[in-house]
Amino acid sequence: MSPMILSSRRRGFRDRVSRLHFPLLILLTMIAGAGVVTLYSVAEGSWNPWALKHATRYGAALILLVAMGLIGIRFWKALAYPIYFAALAALIAVPLIGESHMGAQRWIELGGFQIQPSEAMKIGLVMGLARYYHGLRAEQVSHILYLIPPLLMIGVPVGLVFMQPDLGTALLLGATGVAIVFLAGLSWRIGFLGIVSAVVAGYGAYRYEILKSYQIERILTFLNPDRDPLGQGYHLLQSKIALGSGGLDGKGYMEGTQSQLKFLPEMQTDFIFTIFGEEFGFVGAVGLLALYLGVIIMAMGVALRAKSHFARLMSMGVVVTFALYVFINTGMVMGLAPVVGVPLPLVSYGGSVMVTIMAGFGLVMSAHVHHDQEIMRSREFF
Repeated sequence: MSPMILSSRRRGFRDRVSRLHFPLLILLTMIAGAGVVTLYSVAEGSWNPWALKHATRYGAALILLVAMGLIGIRFWKALAYPIYFAALAALIAVPLIGESHMGAQRWIELGGFQIQPSEAMKIGLVMGLARYYHGLRAEQVSHILYLIPPLLMIGVPVGLVFMQPDLGTALLLGATGVAIVFLAGLSWRIGFLGIVSAVVAGYGAYRYEILKSYQIERILTFLNPDRDPLGQGYHLLQSKIALGSGGLDGKGYMEGTQSQLKFLPEMQTDFIFTIFGEEFGFVGAVGLLALYLGVIIMAMGVALRAKSHFARLMSMGVVVTFALYVFINTGMVMGLAPVVGVPLPLVSYGGSVMVTIMAGFGLVMSAHVHHDQEIMRSREFF
């Protein structure tokens, strides 16, 4: 290879690196830093078993994000369907070869690593739907014939995840998929009928006991936590006590009584926002939420600036998924949503969710670095 070609490639690589969205990277790192600090507190001043692993995983995931961001958007469009169908195949394989933990069958063991296909589907669904709608004209989006493929693309994985059982992830997948369909330009009349149908289906699932008994108990506890204060409502009441006791500026780092005395379950995952709020108070909690809002606004800006329809929808799908994570987790620990086991992104401990979130923002970064890259809108669907 000639020196001139090598020099040109180096200049192209440096140019792509210089176009990375560094403010977005800084905000994501600050959020992950809040997670490390809180996990250190949860472990009573120890880097093990969570804080050090969380920091290490974030470092590796950050490299993944940057690497994905440097790759052109056309590459991700070409991989959209393969990634979706690979994730779907893995979901189908879970009931056959999946590992069970605590009554749920959600993981596949591969080479000593546990893979959670539902996490991969969060990325696959966003990319698959963005690819599908990239090939449609505006008048086709609300046509009933063209609604069948996206409904199947959403409904099949939602059903598979629901049967694992994982109600929280199923709801998140469904909400993300529906949001992308609306963002693609679906008629609000059809959308309203769809929402009504979803409400009726939800009532039917409750009425005819399709939901698991513990899932029904969680919903009833959300509606009235005092109905079983020493049972199903105990954790939610303790969470509210912890958040309220934090006051304006918190009890101080590693001084939270609810956390240090172990009144709360799953403090490193589901209830980590409660720990943060108790120790850093209202000011700290609002500050953390402001970081999340900053990430959402920046990512939306990337989506709006992208020239290709695929990049816009894909970026907005990542934003919706990220926002739902934050809304559901913070809502459930404050009693504004049922407890469904959705972690707080980049703060809660967990490798699968970390990779999912950072890979999603890797796609957003690609849309930013290559925002001027246009893609022909072809009519083929697959």
